[in-house]
Amino acid sequence: MTAGKVVPMVDTIITTQNWAQFTQTWNFEDLNGNPTPPFITTVRQPEVKYGSTPSLQYTIPNRKQFYYAKVPTWDGQRKGMDIYKIPQPVPVDITYNVKIICNRMRELNQFNKIVLQKFSSRQSYTFIKGHYVPLILNNVSDESVMDVDKRKYYIQNYEFLMMGFLIDEEEFEVAPAISRALTMFEVGTRTKARKAEIWPPSNQFELNIQFLNSVTTISELFNYTADLNVGDTENVDSYSVYLNDNYIGDDITLIQITTNDRLRVEVVKIDNSKDAVLFTTATLI
Repeated sequence: MTAGKVVPMVDTIITTQNWAQFTQTWNFEDLNGNPTPPFITTVRQPEVKYGSTPSLQYTIPNRKQFYYAKVPTWDGQRKGMDIYKIPQPVPVDITYNVKIICNRMRELNQFNKIVLQKFSSRQSYTFIKGHYVPLILNNVSDESVMDVDKRKYYIQNYEFLMMGFLIDEEEFEVAPAISRALTMFEVGTRTKARKAEIWPPSNQFELNIQFLNSVTTISELFNYTADLNVGDTENVDSYSVYLNDNYIGDDITLIQITTNDRLRVEVVKIDNSKDAVLFTTATLI
């Protein structure tokens, strides 16, 4: 806005190919059909380069699926969970040229002030589909018409670099998590007397929680009071802890259990085809 009037802005991103066609239909022109300055144009460069964002992380293989989120589900009878996995997004660099065309220096100075304040830290951000995407001011150049025999026009070109990502929702992988696990084992029918074993064996002992093959949920009833300290893990991406069906937290390292509490642990494995283990130490209270 200059002198209380809004500067016209071409609200359609176009290329040089259809620029001439577009100039025949715009609505800010004088009686001779020429555009009336000041006005601003935005042109996107056709070439799209591989991204240079500093947060780029390379993986091998590059299109491997990674865990993204757990989404609760309900089928009308019981609760469940869906596991969402997505591949690593592809970074892209897209260049935009924004030009202001005017015939007064004060209009150019005012627009310069807005751009420099917005990019005072060299970069700014735009919000696209729930994600912040950085914009960098690469270059500012002057393309003014200097012919003294004609009316002078100031043309300032601003080159902006948008460091974005390509995320295709068709590449998302959604798999149901196991909501109930059944473990079966065989026992001998022969009765054999044996010496009673004292359990727990001492005030502090190792109690490892193992998830076999495709099992991701384990529930156990405790007949003593203890503190479980979670140490190392094996083949575990994350885990959730429930006591008496009450959610306690994710990836917690201390679980306080009292007598007759039922502990339930749900894990998200790194490789679902292998066993996973939580190595814990139990201390009797």
